[in-house]
Amino acid sequence: MVNRKELQPDESPNARFGERLRRKRDECGWTQDELAERMGYSGTHISAVETGRRPPTPHFAASVDRAFGTGDRFERQSCAARGSALLEGFPEFVAHENSSVEIRLYEVGVIPGLLQTPEYASTLAKSAVERGAITQDEADERVSLVAKRQAAIARPRPPMVLAVLDESCLRRPVGGSAVMEVQLARLIAFAALPNTTLQIAPFSMGEHRPFDLPVTVLTLPNRQLLAYAESAQRGHLDRESVSTSLILTAYHQMQADALSQTASVAMINRLRKGTL
Repeated sequence: MVNRKELQPDESPNARFGERLRRKRDECGWTQDELAERMGYSGTHISAVETGRRPPTPHFAASVDRAFGTGDRFERQSCAARGSALLEGFPEFVAHENSSVEIRLYEVGVIPGLLQTPEYASTLAKSAVERGAITQDEADERVSLVAKRQAAIARPRPPMVLAVLDESCLRRPVGGSAVMEVQLARLIAFAALPNTTLQIAPFSMGEHRPFDLPVTVLTLPNRQLLAYAESAQRGHLDRESVSTSLILTAYHQMQADALSQTASVAMINRLRKGTL
């Protein structure tokens, strides 16, 4: 069992599914490759699901039940995992984010999770509960994950984090003036860190803004690029080198047109003072 990763089933529904899958596989005395052969998947795919890096699809879960002869138990658990407040693809993205050496992010309309204060994150989650979009348990999961993501990148050798925020992120009031004051102060503190840059993409950029939706580009320790983007229904993690390179180029172009960090911090301070 060399390099066998310790599982953390309490981290998410996907992690709980993965832990149960490994436990059942161990009971049968099968390796990941042996289970994969019975299911028609690869051993790498089995490993990714067991460690929570890849969500169990309905087809995958049904294949698990057929391989183990467990009726529909895994299929039902996969339904619970998909009932999570996290978009499909996001848990896998977070696993890569935690080990990245560089994180480039662009956000529209809302402060990104890595920069949110607990009060800001809780306000957004509470609003989603009130709208009936998620349950209270799912809201707690969202807020908890924000804290875990922030803790993961505050490691002894932290990644370089480059953030470009659309001006709408600052203009949208969340939780009232008290919550926004603390949140804006958090952005200024973030900009002062030695491993970060913060820029605002002002409304005046107009059509020169290359992205209409949020996007994140990760650089892994082996220098591979991963791009992550979301729609209202799901998240998508792109590993294809040509498309990720194009996204990175567009990101660099956006940085060139956005406000400098000094000008961005000045804008935030003017908002705090009510002079903008």
